Amino acid sequence: MKIAFVGAGSVVFTQGLLADLFAFPELTDVRVALHDIDRDRLDTALAAARHIARVRGAKPEITAHLERRPALDGADFVINIVQVGMGGATRTDFEVPGRFGLRQTIGDTLGVGGIFRALRTFPLLRGLGADMAAVCPDAWLLNYTNPMAMNVQYLVEATGLTRVVGLCHSVYWTVRGLADLVDVPYEEIVYRAAGVNHQAWILRFEHEGADLYPRLAELAERDPQLRRRVRFDMFRRLGFYPTETSEHSCEYVPWYLHHDREVERLRLPIGEYLRIVAGNEASYEQTRAALAEGEPLPVEGTMEYAPQIIHSIATGTPRTVYGNVPNHGLIPNLPAGGAVEVPCLVDATGVLPTRAEALPPQLAALNRAYLSMTDLVVRAAVEDDPRHVRHAAMVDPATAATLSVEDIWRLCDDMVTAHRERLQPGLRAVLGYGYQGAGAGALG
Repeated sequence: MKIAFVGAGSVVFTQGLLADLFAFPELTDVRVALHDIDRDRLDTALAAARHIARVRGAKPEITAHLERRPALDGADFVINIVQVGMGGATRTDFEVPGRFGLRQTIGDTLGVGGIFRALRTFPLLRGLGADMAAVCPDAWLLNYTNPMAMNVQYLVEATGLTRVVGLCHSVYWTVRGLADLVDVPYEEIVYRAAGVNHQAWILRFEHEGADLYPRLAELAERDPQLRRRVRFDMFRRLGFYPTETSEHSCEYVPWYLHHDREVERLRLPIGEYLRIVAGNEASYEQTRAALAEGEPLPVEGTMEYAPQIIHSIATGTPRTVYGNVPNHGLIPNLPAGGAVEVPCLVDATGVLPTRAEALPPQLAALNRAYLSMTDLVVRAAVEDDPRHVRHAAMVDPATAATLSVEDIWRLCDDMVTAHRERLQPGLRAVLGYGYQGAGAGALG
């Protein structure tokens, strides 16, 4: 069995996934192909992979490739962890909108940051899809790259791949955190979540047949610090707890980031992802230095879904994971074709998404706004229409709550200019303020 890592230079993430993989006795002799376009990072990933294999007592065949197609050739699983443009592009995603007064905390899912992260990733995904169709057409593509919903929808629509599952740890770690809060062992909690990536909802949260939500609400009433978190504010108003951090969740709604009072009340860390990027860069340098000096590296599991999926398909071991997949009747009151996050059954037959039923209307309303925005970004790329880039920013909740429509278009022009070389040629146009497209002359 062969597993290809695309973007293996994301060394810290690659380390965690390999530590999980090699912890399974049945996977200790797999073939692992590491691909990255950065030679230094690829060499570091290769050294880290060999170290982890030794510590785990595994004997995989590990190869490293600067070219993508040889890494993919004959793969059974492809794990995509690419970040196009790395930290430099992320800093642009914050600095340019910041000049317009637009606040972002994470900027990797929705918002102007999410839009342009997607647009610079789509050309890579198209090439990845073409290579997989040529050399490993039956492989499962396990995508970790954000923005998850946009990338999964684009992969399915633009590449024709069907074995695509987007993976994120937010549901798992949300429930682990809630279990600690209510003082119930995670293993004893019965839960179910559904929605969209980074904005799914804990719909069922029980212990021994009893609903745990009243206990969670009581804790928040007693603890003013809990109430100073976006997720608890949303829980109090919507009745259900969202599955991503407050730093993430504040960006997907129009209620918080535009208001100084709310930023202070809810302790919103503007620019938080820039600090995360700096930490990741420091971790990479530490890993690189430790390997060069022959110092031991910690080998720790991460409980990520990709190794569990690979193990289940390889061995037939049944599991349930949360995956991001096209909405083909899975959540009936969300748009068809958009990427939704639902429980998926995994065994030797593959990954089978399960129907989640209709969401409560207030939750579906927020998820529909999210998916409408992500669909416009995908439409921009699939139809090669730069107007849809602006349309997506216009309907993005946090952006629309902050900027005038003229500033939104001006900001998009500046972002296109900043990221120009990473965008597909048809989306590089600077549109200005002129009337655009068919029907522009029919002014009422």
